[in-house]
Amino acid sequence: MDQLTPREYQVAMLVARGFSNREIARELGLSTGTVKLHMHKVIQKLGVKSRSQAMLMILRETAARREPGAPG
Repeated sequence: MDQLTPREYQVAMLVARGFSNREIARELGLSTGTVKLHMHKVIQKLGVKSRSQAMLMILRETAARREPGAPG
């Protein structure tokens, strides 16, 4: 996830928390179109095929970073 921009990372973390595009847009002061664009780039950069796969990858990554002895 290091390849994500700070904004893409913010959007990805909200997706991982279950936010809809509309909720993310409201939370970050963006249009839903901009949120969709960020998610498209997140999906591309993570090398996954869907929002669901991105969400799972993000959750695994953040869980691994919280484990004792895990890098990050």
